[in-house]
Amino acid sequence: MSDPTPQIWQSLAHLSIAELRYLPETGSTNADALAWAAQGAPDFSLVIADKQTAGRGRLGRGWITFPGAALAFSLILRDIPNLETIPYYSPWGALAVCEALEALGLQPEIKWPNDVLLERRKVAGLLLESSWQREQIEAAVVGIGVNIAPSAVPPAAELRFPADSVEGILGQPVDRWSLLGAILGSMAAWREKLAAPDFLAAWERRLAFRGEWVLVGDGLSPTRLGRVEGLAPGGQLRLTAEDGLPFSISVGEISLRPA
Repeated sequence: MSDPTPQIWQSLAHLSIAELRYLPETGSTNADALAWAAQGAPDFSLVIADKQTAGRGRLGRGWITFPGAALAFSLILRDIPNLETIPYYSPWGALAVCEALEALGLQPEIKWPNDVLLERRKVAGLLLESSWQREQIEAAVVGIGVNIAPSAVPPAAELRFPADSVEGILGQPVDRWSLLGAILGSMAAWREKLAAPDFLAAWERRLAFRGEWVLVGDGLSPTRLGRVEGLAPGGQLRLTAEDGLPFSISVGEISLRPA
């Protein structure tokens, strides 16, 4: 396979990407990006892998990327105005993926806090990690994985939530690098608006399962049944309990209520 780096740069020509590293195969683009950040990688540098063998998802789950079948990339961020914006970095990436998919005519949703769904099947996930120097944040890394082709989807027995691919839903081929450019373009456009009302409104408009009953949990406490109402100003998920009382969660995830 020829080196796609020139094609990637062409798809990113409208953006101010500082530096780019393309890897035919790696363990984890997030691990590579954190190591590169420790060596001084500048803000808005990008690590992309064609094959990822030890990718990480939320809550310690694996994310394997097969050659030519998916997007797997990590964005390095150094220009962090304040720590209050960091919790929004993952939904920022999810919103950008949604906008890029909407440009293809699709109707994505965000399964709180940051999984992207098409027809209620997961097609993309995000992982935020950061490195610190004493009490100062050195860099944040937003890792994004998008299932492009059907071959990117693991066997059903390995899934905790139904999954699919962009091409599987769209019914036609998708240029990976054009989609990458669209995602990063959306991230660049929203970057100065994180936590602003219009950012939260754009996130909430795409929130999956609004008005529906779901199970919520953080992996530590017992799961709890709640009806999804929307987002709180801080990005927490607002729900209503079976007794009618409101509650919210700031850490954890939601799953579908059994039929």
